[in-house]
Amino acid sequence: MGQSSRTPRRVAVLMGGPSAEREVSLSSGQACAAALRDEGYDVIEVDAGRDLCAVLDQIKPDAVLNCLHGRWGEDGCVQGLLEWQGVPYSHSGVLASALAMDKQRSKEAFVAAGLPVVESVLAPADEVRARHVMPPPYVVKPNNEGSSVGVYLVHGAANGPPQLAPDMPQEVMVEAFAPGRELTTTVIGDRALTVTDILTDGWYDYDAKYKPGGSRHVIPAQIPTDIFDLCMEYALRAHAALGCRGVSRTDYRWDESRGAAGLILLETNTQPGMTATSLSPEQAQACGMSFGALCAWMVEDASCDR
Repeated sequence: MGQSSRTPRRVAVLMGGPSAEREVSLSSGQACAAALRDEGYDVIEVDAGRDLCAVLDQIKPDAVLNCLHGRWGEDGCVQGLLEWQGVPYSHSGVLASALAMDKQRSKEAFVAAGLPVVESVLAPADEVRARHVMPPPYVVKPNNEGSSVGVYLVHGAANGPPQLAPDMPQEVMVEAFAPGRELTTTVIGDRALTVTDILTDGWYDYDAKYKPGGSRHVIPAQIPTDIFDLCMEYALRAHAALGCRGVSRTDYRWDESRGAAGLILLETNTQPGMTATSLSPEQAQACGMSFGALCAWMVEDASCDR
């Protein structure tokens, strides 16, 4: 970074927090903090809690790298706090973060932008436990969690509805199952990086995403050029439709038997994971951008509206 000739910028790396994705967030934050130190930044690691305002007042960072995942950290809450504090922060702002975290509303934004999604409904969890609210196969998940937290796949041969855990929210999303290959594309600024084909032995769940060996990544994906190009285009359009900034990652399912019509947009993640097994750093590396350079880019891109 060539920063040795001046005082290093002070960066607060937010991690941890109270969400269901706390452990992954800690891993992301620690990795990013180490990389930023190697890039010459003055880094302070912050396990975000209810005293976050006071902590930031004491630290007085020049910028915040937000490595929080899940609710509170990527749904607009922390973003609003940072706007109030007037501290530049990485990734998307309040509205885009809230919109992307709400799966139903983000789908509505995608449909308005002409992007392909599958049918879904919001339904009371008790009703989903009592009957099939749509013909199987379908997926049940919280409307506002990420990383496949609390996701149920109901197969076509299912005899009865899913027995959701008691801690599932009172209202859940029920979504038609999209068969096919798992593909994903990262956007950095106004550039789509590449496409990764995610290979697993089963459902791409929380363990497959974050445990070593849980999945294998083919990068760039060995898929037809038209499908590759559509993934790149859709990622940019989804990023714009939600009003994202910084880094985002858009996930797809592709049913090869249907060609281009079989490419379905699942969701856009406004704060992709930054762990050792994470997809976005891997894509950046494949495009010639080191992990340290990616972290530094996010810090330099940090902003707030205040």
